[in-house]
Amino acid sequence: MNKRWLGLGSILALIAIGAYFWLRQAPQQLPPPIPVVSPPAVAPPAAITPAKPAINYPVALPPGMTQVPPLEQADDFVKERIAQLLGAKAVKTQLLIENFVRRVVATVDNLPRSLAPPKMWPIRPTPGRFTIEHGSIGAKNAARYAPFVALVEAVDSARAVALYRELYPLFQRAYEELGYPGKYFNDRLVAVIDLLLATPEPSGPLQVELPEIHGPLKPTHPWLLYRFSDPALEGLSSGQKILLRVGPENEKRLKSKLAELRKLIAGEKAVR
Repeated sequence: MNKRWLGLGSILALIAIGAYFWLRQAPQQLPPPIPVVSPPAVAPPAAITPAKPAINYPVALPPGMTQVPPLEQADDFVKERIAQLLGAKAVKTQLLIENFVRRVVATVDNLPRSLAPPKMWPIRPTPGRFTIEHGSIGAKNAARYAPFVALVEAVDSARAVALYRELYPLFQRAYEELGYPGKYFNDRLVAVIDLLLATPEPSGPLQVELPEIHGPLKPTHPWLLYRFSDPALEGLSSGQKILLRVGPENEKRLKSKLAELRKLIAGEKAVR
């Protein structure tokens, strides 16, 4: 037994013994006892059933949908389905299929934050290197992203959303494993798309600068450290800054595709 409760029991025992001897030594003529009034009965509180989390944008699973494999064994299944949509060459050269579902979920969740680690991205790094011209993002920099933007534009949005619906149980499972039990991944996705669509579209060149480096060690890849000179732009989320870095024309084209996908995703009617 817990020592705390042993001590409490000893105290209660002493009080009981003291009361016993006090009553034995008390005079025979005692005042009438004070009537004990029982407190009014209080009904026990009703059991509270936790409410299910609200779903703002439910996803309707396709009728007759094929059973998806467990998340840990889904890479081959996902690769086959994406290859049917994009082609085997695009899958090989543009995407990272290993843990693809988890990569997508982690990246979507990170885009509204200040940092979206590239090691978690589901796409391969863009070849080449970030270029600067006269303190601004170089015009040639946008050309690095042209193949990826062209791939995105070429995707049939209706087919892409149909595949998303088929794979949705995997995305949902990965989202819950990421630390969001009871939350809905599609709601997060729509919110992130809305944030990206709100990215500003500056009319002129975007000024950038390197942070001041203290100490004898110099970075081996300084072009990775550039930040926007405008504090308002530098304060944007990682996803919004990515859209700014790809160049104004690429930004508009990607936002157009995002708006098209959002309409299809958010307009789904679910079978609860």
